[in-house]
Amino acid sequence: MTTTNLIPIALKNLTRDGWLLFVTRFARLFAYGSLSVILVFYLVGLGLTEAQCGLVLSLTLAGDVVVSLLLTTQADRIGRRRMLVIGAVLMAAAGVAFASTRNLFFLIIAGTIGVISPSGNEVGPFLSIEQAALSHIVPSPTRTEVFAWYTLAGSLATALGALCAGFVTQALQHTSMTSVASYRSVVLLYAALGMLLAFLFTRLSAMVEVDAFSSGSFSKAAIGNLIGITRSRNVVLKLSSLFALDSFAGGFVVQSFAAYWFYLRFGVQPAMLGAIFFWANVFAGISALIASRLAARIGLVRTMVFTHLPSNILLILVPLMPNLSLAVLVLLLRFSISQMDVPARQSYIMAVVPPEERSAAGGFTGVARTTGAAISPLFAGFLFARPSLISVPFFLAGALKIVYDLLLYRGFVTIQPPEERDVPR
Repeated sequence: MTTTNLIPIALKNLTRDGWLLFVTRFARLFAYGSLSVILVFYLVGLGLTEAQCGLVLSLTLAGDVVVSLLLTTQADRIGRRRMLVIGAVLMAAAGVAFASTRNLFFLIIAGTIGVISPSGNEVGPFLSIEQAALSHIVPSPTRTEVFAWYTLAGSLATALGALCAGFVTQALQHTSMTSVASYRSVVLLYAALGMLLAFLFTRLSAMVEVDAFSSGSFSKAAIGNLIGITRSRNVVLKLSSLFALDSFAGGFVVQSFAAYWFYLRFGVQPAMLGAIFFWANVFAGISALIASRLAARIGLVRTMVFTHLPSNILLILVPLMPNLSLAVLVLLLRFSISQMDVPARQSYIMAVVPPEERSAAGGFTGVARTTGAAISPLFAGFLFARPSLISVPFFLAGALKIVYDLLLYRGFVTIQPPEERDVPR
């Protein structure tokens, strides 16, 4: 069997730029995954309270909103590569700053201006611009499957990052290194990977850019310069409001706080937490591949909703489990289906907006998600500061996500992307 035969059909015709975008996705999510496992431990080790940690995480995500909005809405006009490089530099700078100070004010400033991911998920301008670039260089019939593999690459990277951070910090703590110093080594790795990303983005070709003149409407491009969207504005705003609700719910149980919950509830140490979230993200990535096949049968919106609902019920069940083994089992079951909506959602956004508005549309919906996620960690921090309330974030997250699923189905099940029209369901 040749190496070519091992490559999925949807990826066989992927260009050099496409493969490079997969590499940048992997490197970035490895950094996010490694940081998410130790971030709250690191901040607490610096002397911050749980409530202060929640404040830092919320303001960090709020800063990511501003950065994302500024870069993604201008990416199609000024240049996707330029904006990706700027985002990577901000990511590296934030890592250096977090490793260099324990002052709460400076940590907030660094997190707000820079790009920090406390959840292990995408933040900043990268996802929106990369997906717009991928949509520009892959055929529409294979877009969802390519996005599924793109999601898998990110999930595996997040998993490996979490595993690496857990074991490396525990190994370093067995030497003469303090706990805080071991966590700081992961933060410095995060900064180094940010610089690597900046270099990789400079290697992209002009094929990932949008030529405003070839889109057939210079005037539309000119009108959309400030916000980047015109024709798709109504759809984008409706989707953005729903995604904000979903992310607000998810912000109660970002991976940093979920890891900390296992420590508070069952005394789980970073090495084991790394292993738990390694498998959680592996299962999440594998589930993304199923999503493309399911979407081909029942449609993108139905795939989003029908896979997301049961995962939210499982999220509510996690804190109800009486012991660590059952809690981990339910968590892994939840992750095994929780990301099936991701490639479907990403593909749907790219399908229902015109090509010249894809970066901005992805940016707006991404900003909406980050905005929602930025608010809830503040409340989660206060809940985690009270031992009797540490499980409440799971209940709030699950219930609000179910509301999101129902509203999404009601509002968009009849709005089909071009490739689904005239296909019986």
